[in-house]
Amino acid sequence: MSLRLHAPVVLPCDPSCSVLRDAVVDVVDGRITYVGEVSAAPAFDGEVRRLSGILLPGLVNTHAHSPMTVLRGLGSDLPLLRWLQEHMWPNEARMTAADVGTGMLLGAVEMLRHGVTTSAEMYFHGPELVSSVLAAGSRVVFGGAILDVPGMDWRALTDEISAWIDSDGVRFGPGERVELAYGPHSAYTLAPAQLTAVAQEARARGALFMVHVAESPFEDEAQRAEFGSVPALLKASDVLGGRVLSAHSVHLSDDDIALYASFGVGVAHCPGSNAKLASGIARVPEMLAAGVSVGLGTDGPASNDDLDLFEEARLAGLFARVSKMDATVLGAAQALLMATRGGADALGRDDIGALEAGRWADVVHVAADDPAFATGLDAPDPQLLANLVWGSGSRRVTDVWVAGDQVVAGGESTRVDRAEAQAGVTAVAQRLRSA
Repeated sequence: MSLRLHAPVVLPCDPSCSVLRDAVVDVVDGRITYVGEVSAAPAFDGEVRRLSGILLPGLVNTHAHSPMTVLRGLGSDLPLLRWLQEHMWPNEARMTAADVGTGMLLGAVEMLRHGVTTSAEMYFHGPELVSSVLAAGSRVVFGGAILDVPGMDWRALTDEISAWIDSDGVRFGPGERVELAYGPHSAYTLAPAQLTAVAQEARARGALFMVHVAESPFEDEAQRAEFGSVPALLKASDVLGGRVLSAHSVHLSDDDIALYASFGVGVAHCPGSNAKLASGIARVPEMLAAGVSVGLGTDGPASNDDLDLFEEARLAGLFARVSKMDATVLGAAQALLMATRGGADALGRDDIGALEAGRWADVVHVAADDPAFATGLDAPDPQLLANLVWGSGSRRVTDVWVAGDQVVAGGESTRVDRAEAQAGVTAVAQRLRSA
């Protein structure tokens, strides 16, 4: 399959956040072969699609629990630990594998309609979750959740992921849409020796180790009393050194940030969820200055409560500015890069998150027919980026391709009936409420 996408503006999300005018993205067999101005483009004999707005990479959601679409709105005015203990964990214990698939299907459709082509999911019932992702046509990094709590066997959960990787590989599926990872929940639901054991399994397979760290100021008091901080605990437990993604990471010291930078730990920054649960504002400017790879995450749709990464980019910029009382501290270009290239870097991926030759053709088209772009697509580069990040966001995402396959057209999924997906979640939610 050969496809050329031609648009007035292309944002490749290279490190300098270039703005290309009257440019094309060429796709052959699911991968990008050329990105640049049409005047310098090579000859092309495949299908050509002329689009009216802005092309950019598919957004990368670095931390989510998307099957929680079936729990959206529960306990919405509680702090983190009460929200988990009183609402999330009791309801999740009643969810079946089919429920997880139903919740993930709607979550995948919702994200694709917002331009999110990849999500890193920490959850249960991986086969059903992955099946729903493939049905929607999106991309997933699935980290099987691992906890040592009543009713759960952390070793069995770990062995399950190891066996799956040993059978199918770390990445598989059409367009390598699926990556398998380990999802140890946190240092307060697993002992240090258990975290060590999971990390050894992950490193042996080159797999990602994703873990909640320092989300709220109260969750890890015992761990901080013994080790000083959760990052210090992770180092002492020989967790660092492989591919590690630290979700939330709100309450980090200078030493923690330096530790993450030295070990190449990626951070999934979740500003919307952190604000809604009153967990705090992460020290993103300091992390970026130290060289830590920071991506954006929505967290779950029961703690955010949407799956819109454009909104997270906007919030990340606003919170960074107000926390530093400095309107220059995080600009539109940097916020956009965190949602794309930065997210791929945080996950340890160099095949997504940017429009570059050799990467998968995960592409988003934002139509220009919107008040946010009334000043024109020919506006100066900083103004155009500001209008996209601060003004438009996801509301004019009309077309999305994953590995060159169009999975959203005219703002709707090409593969999934959204009304049916919503009805499926309604049925699950009603059953859980009556249980």
